[in-house]
Amino acid sequence: MNIRELRYCNTNTYLIEGERGTILFDTGWAGTFPQLCRELGELGMSVQEITHILISHFHPDHMGIAQEVADQGAVILAPELQKPFLHAADPIFAKEKNVAFVPIRDDQVRFFSLEESRAVLRELGISGQIFHTPGHSDDSISLWLDEGVLFVGDLNPLYELELHQGTTIGESWEKLLGLHPKIVCYGHAKKAVLEGQKENALAKAVPEGTKQAGKELQEKQSGAALSDSEKYALVSRMMKLIDKGYDVKKIQKKTHADEKFIENVMRMYLTHQNISVQGILDRIELRAMH
Repeated sequence: MNIRELRYCNTNTYLIEGERGTILFDTGWAGTFPQLCRELGELGMSVQEITHILISHFHPDHMGIAQEVADQGAVILAPELQKPFLHAADPIFAKEKNVAFVPIRDDQVRFFSLEESRAVLRELGISGQIFHTPGHSDDSISLWLDEGVLFVGDLNPLYELELHQGTTIGESWEKLLGLHPKIVCYGHAKKAVLEGQKENALAKAVPEGTKQAGKELQEKQSGAALSDSEKYALVSRMMKLIDKGYDVKKIQKKTHADEKFIENVMRMYLTHQNISVQGILDRIELRAMH
């Protein structure tokens, strides 16, 4: 089995090549179809080689080009629990007047129960299972590959687990950690390499550069310290730019902020529903402590 991480937009998407089919896990924002095709071309592939699509949850940044990919021959796979959420993002794209968005056609979706997920994946030559992992959203799912790789979409990251003990998020992670994953692939962060044991998970789950996040927050690019009001204003501006679909490089050009800091803000903003500016600042400080 071959796994490729595709980074053509603000959302990490993954190509999982089985013996008899290829899954695109998540798709990114509406309007990024040309970027996907270009990224695949650089890998010596075409979009027609994608046979199936699996979406972690139906938020705009994870399903935006699903139908465009399906129009090239791919089948959208969806556990039955996701059926009520299939068109949840449609009003958002309509409000934004995003002319690039193509709504999902229900007749191109193959629904199945979670109990059937292992058999569905086996048809593609992929050994694994799909789990319901609510917390970020009620329709969130995670894809488990038996070789030890876990794809969790926007499920809150492991280094925050202690904040979510006794919550739905905590329960979802308890279920997933029971699988003893070796690698966790996030929708908006670098993959986390674990040792497969729960007691080691938190120590291994912090992506490269995390311990520098607090320092980056405290410094301008010139090295001068930021005041609390400057930090707040900077993150607030970044959130507005993210809403407009700006990527890291464009935000850096607009704000002159550190690239890793922008990546941290972007990931937290996109993976935490209704998070405030202060909430992002608090989480960055939490990351710096690990």
